[in-house]
Amino acid sequence: MFSRIAVLAVVFAVAPLPLVALAEEAAEQALPTADELMKAMDANLQYDTRTSTSTMVVDDGRRPRTYKMVTYGRGQDEAAIEYVLPERDKGTKMLKQGDQLWLYLPRSERVQKISGHMMRQGMMGSDVSYEDLMSSDSFDEQYSARVTGAEQIEGRKCWRLEADAKDDTVTYPKRIMWIDAETLMPLKQELFALSGMKMKTWTMGDIREVEGRQVAYKMVIADELKQGSKTVITVDDVTFGVELEAEVFSRRWLERR
Repeated sequence: MFSRIAVLAVVFAVAPLPLVALAEEAAEQALPTADELMKAMDANLQYDTRTSTSTMVVDDGRRPRTYKMVTYGRGQDEAAIEYVLPERDKGTKMLKQGDQLWLYLPRSERVQKISGHMMRQGMMGSDVSYEDLMSSDSFDEQYSARVTGAEQIEGRKCWRLEADAKDDTVTYPKRIMWIDAETLMPLKQELFALSGMKMKTWTMGDIREVEGRQVAYKMVIADELKQGSKTVITVDDVTFGVELEAEVFSRRWLERR
């Protein structure tokens, strides 16, 4: 959410939240602190291993394209994606190791490192960039934030959090987040460039409890620089604490058929 948001999250992390006690406490308070909220969101990403299957629909205003993918995660720095549908893209894989990202294209049978300007490109032409997938630092480490009030999002009471990056290495210098007062899930995020231009809007919905965690089963990402474009990711299933082959997180796995 290889993404933080949850991409990151979600793509690699689907935003679990095992902090029921903190959620109940936050709901009772007039205004929780930004530190409490960011620590709760960071706790979303704490797991040993995870696997999930997801469906991604990319709609750029022309003909929507649908992809099905299997994702694997181990800790915060290792993640992998394999596309299983459509047939023309079957076997396409991505691997994240720390701050390194590789892409395997079965048609050309070669592994390509994603770096530089390529990081800003959309994964499979989606509104989720490779850059979105790479961040593994905690919100608390990346941002200084403040709670500016409470607002309603989709009928849910949310805390409005404004966060400014602590240095220029952070992909989005500013974020505005609406965090559900009960589940402490970020139901909506607006991501801004240094100039103040809004770059993306990221929403989460269909929140379900899985193994004692809160999981967003639907994410909608809109690139504000691409008029009429949006990407919808729905989680088909997700499991935590699974045994994974060590090879999944190696470059050898990329070319394995």
